[in-house]
Amino acid sequence: MITAERKPMAELIECVKPFRRILLAGCNECVTVCAAGGRKEVGILASALKMHFQKENHPIEIKEITLERQCDPEYVEQLAPLIEEVDVVLSMACGCGVQEVARRFSHMPVFPAVNTKFMGASEAPGLWAERCKGCGDCVLGYTGGICPISRCSKQLLNGPCGGSTNGKCEINPDVDCAWQLIWDRLKALGKTEIYEENLPAKDWRSGGGGGPRKIFREDLAS
Repeated sequence: MITAERKPMAELIECVKPFRRILLAGCNECVTVCAAGGRKEVGILASALKMHFQKENHPIEIKEITLERQCDPEYVEQLAPLIEEVDVVLSMACGCGVQEVARRFSHMPVFPAVNTKFMGASEAPGLWAERCKGCGDCVLGYTGGICPISRCSKQLLNGPCGGSTNGKCEINPDVDCAWQLIWDRLKALGKTEIYEENLPAKDWRSGGGGGPRKIFREDLAS
């Protein structure tokens, strides 16, 4: 799940201060789950902005809407009837959603209301931890389902560094060594022989480097 957190209020105020009519758009997907940009958060932010500008004697009008997804052109099209009635869009979606809204309504200023953080998993209520960097060359089948790219501080592919001590990472004694977790998992699975195989260097052209990536539906079906 993509995780995000709302930008500081002072930054959001500066973004919309030059405008009178604001469209505050939430997203009903990832940012709803991590309580950063769903319908509830849209309402809270709208109220906070109205209160601030009322105190400043700067009247504003805020229209609120929460789309099913902002990264999908089909749902973004639902904003069309509202666009001509506003001066700016403040999007509470992840970076993908913000870009899609800006692409569709190229004449309209679009500002992000949240900071997109990472792809993570829920460890406890209200706590998400990074688990995937979207590198495009997944090795989880060889590492016991534990990602060395997102969970090893040095992104090592073939075992721990010399700084690992008692199963903990050298950056912080509270941080587990990813390769200790991988070894423990492979041992539990009876697959420790995989550990002896060297993983080749990653081809970052298929992941974090080499320009924007695209995937087509026929690729998913093949």
